[in-house]
Amino acid sequence: MLFDKKAIRALLVPLVIEQVLTGLMGVADTVMVSNIGEAAVSGVALVDAINLLVVQFMSALAAGGTIVCAQYMGRRDETDANRASAQVTLAGLVISSALCVALVLLRRPVLRLIFGTVEKDVMDAALTYLLITALSYPFLALYTTSAALFRAVGDARRPMLVAAAADALNIVGNAVLMFVLRWGVTGAAIATLVSRAFSAVLMLRWQLRPGLPISLTDVRHIRPDWAMIRRVLRIGLPAAVENGMFQLGRLVVQSTVSVLGTTAIAAQALALTLETFGSMPAQAVGIGLMTVAGQTLGRGREDEARYYIRRFTWISALTVLGTSVLIAGGAPLVVRFTALSADGAALVCRILWVTCAIKVCIWPHAFTLPNGLRAAGDVSYAMWVTTVSMWVFRVALSWILCRHTAVGLWGVWIGWCTDWLVRHICFRVRFHGDRWLRHAVID
Repeated sequence: MLFDKKAIRALLVPLVIEQVLTGLMGVADTVMVSNIGEAAVSGVALVDAINLLVVQFMSALAAGGTIVCAQYMGRRDETDANRASAQVTLAGLVISSALCVALVLLRRPVLRLIFGTVEKDVMDAALTYLLITALSYPFLALYTTSAALFRAVGDARRPMLVAAAADALNIVGNAVLMFVLRWGVTGAAIATLVSRAFSAVLMLRWQLRPGLPISLTDVRHIRPDWAMIRRVLRIGLPAAVENGMFQLGRLVVQSTVSVLGTTAIAAQALALTLETFGSMPAQAVGIGLMTVAGQTLGRGREDEARYYIRRFTWISALTVLGTSVLIAGGAPLVVRFTALSADGAALVCRILWVTCAIKVCIWPHAFTLPNGLRAAGDVSYAMWVTTVSMWVFRVALSWILCRHTAVGLWGVWIGWCTDWLVRHICFRVRFHGDRWLRHAVID
């Protein structure tokens, strides 16, 4: 076997720690901002839906680079692996810079278009938060692509250390800027910007060191290599479109929630933050699967790749079980540290109890297993399943239930759980066939 238990543990443990730390930062951000007031947490929640769209888009692009580089490394072709790494870094920086400029200039019409008319204090908080956090997009892209490239060669330790330091910096920055200097939402946004800049600089310094399996040895002479860019984008772009559509659907859902009132927006923000945090350790398993399956398939070992996909999916299932118990059990304690109303806090707890119970049964095959298919180059199928299921169930069904029935915020989560179930079925059926193996990632 290409990866023994020790190698899998060395890959997954830092990945899980990194994802948990990132999730804790998200929870801490939400809890700390919520103490400023419901208008502040509502405004930040609206912008975070946009920011998450950018994060997921950049992560998907980096994942394309991970898969290409992993397959080259599996074939022991370090030269082409380094060519691919340079191109994915260049593409990420260009795209993120364009997004930064666009959102800084068009932040008000973008927020109005997506969320419509919201209360003035909520909109003011959202405008401030979007202006400052958009400036962090190029740093976010540099960190995301650099971290993904280290993981492609099985080194998850460096990204974990950087993430831990950046998360600590962000939380300390939040505390000082929001509660000592009393800068409110502005302080939260500046802390995010500084922590992302720090993580980008540190990861890039590591990536510039010679002698690593994948490195950027001479940044000044990087030029577009269109053949390699097409190869990376052939894998990364469908995944980016998939994640972009997914997050765009979340924005539409957030727009639907925004008409339910400030309490519903704040309750949705906290429930979503906690549910997302509960998913992050299992998402780390899926990230690790791309490296393992990618290198295995690069060696031409298809049966071994099937074995790893099954194994990682079960590891993910056990992880989801553990985090769901913690999230559902800890929700009543977490809401005590927020400024949510009694009704909002009770609603958050009930939503998490129900969704965590459902999540244990269907989430791993819906989200971890397809990363194995993507590592084989079967990205178009994953894109179509995710996009169609998301728009039909997560968006349309949620909108119908929220706007035309009396279920209120519960309609959003009914739509989400239905989306999970459809993905679970589609990806399991695909995996048990062999069409997903009929793709070529590298020549």
